[in-house]
Amino acid sequence: MKPAPPSAAVPVEAIMARHIIGRAVFLVLPVLGLGWLLAGSDGAVASALGLAVVVINFYLAGKVLSLAIRHSLTMYHAAALVGFVLRMALIAGTMLLVVRFVEIDRVAFGISAVVCYLVLVTLEAIAVMRGRERNLDWAG
Repeated sequence: MKPAPPSAAVPVEAIMARHIIGRAVFLVLPVLGLGWLLAGSDGAVASALGLAVVVINFYLAGKVLSLAIRHSLTMYHAAALVGFVLRMALIAGTMLLVVRFVEIDRVAFGISAVVCYLVLVTLEAIAVMRGRERNLDWAG
């Protein structure tokens, strides 16, 4: 079977974002459990919201980079640099809004968001380094 031409292929960034989201499914129970153990049901809800904010951030990152690469490599680089800063601001802004309007455990919310972000990035980096992500066409 012939591989799809590069224009029809799914962008690498979108594939990586989907992989990270798929790995987040495995974090749901540990995050909920740890949040519940540390702060009860409020901690579990706050931890779940923290994970949700991180997953949405990764989805947006993949989407923005996939759209940018269709225009040019320069646009891709600009989206990667500026997009990272904007996404971090979006995470911080979202967290501030949630904390302001929803009564949740702030500590569990913040810690779960930071830890989940680092864990998901680390898992994806390890998978790529070990060659498990064979369906990524970096040259496309």
